[in-house]
Amino acid sequence: MRITSSVLGATNRLSRRARRSASSLSYHFQKTYWRLVTLKPSTLFLSALAIGASVFLLGGGIYDILEQPIVAFVSEGRIIPYYPQALNDQLLGESVASMVLYSIGIIGLILMYRSTKFAYSPREAFTWLMIGSVLLLIGWVIIEFFLFPSTIRPFQP
Repeated sequence: MRITSSVLGATNRLSRRARRSASSLSYHFQKTYWRLVTLKPSTLFLSALAIGASVFLLGGGIYDILEQPIVAFVSEGRIIPYYPQALNDQLLGESVASMVLYSIGIIGLILMYRSTKFAYSPREAFTWLMIGSVLLLIGWVIIEFFLFPSTIRPFQP
């Protein structure tokens, strides 16, 4: 069996390319850099990242990282996940609960937006709109009236 020169040339080229990429660290860095520069993440990923970051910031994530608050405190045998009278203190349970409720509200807004895509199917559009409205209302009511009762105190004598 005879090996032709074209096969040897292709093998030699391949081995030269393989040797260059294996031995040259700068070649790998350049190739990795070029892949990162030309990377185009999806808009879904970028919007999910932006929403996640805003929920984290609105929920008090920076405060949780810097201050490392306790999860909850026990008062008269009851676990209380938030400070009912203090506005300048925050527990970790309160922060996590507010992040979850903000997420529920944002999911409700997204579902309400999704309902606009079904213009020619009124029943499906109405279903998505109602589910989104209920989720948004649940998130808002729980945050405003149950998690942070100090917001309704000024109206009480």
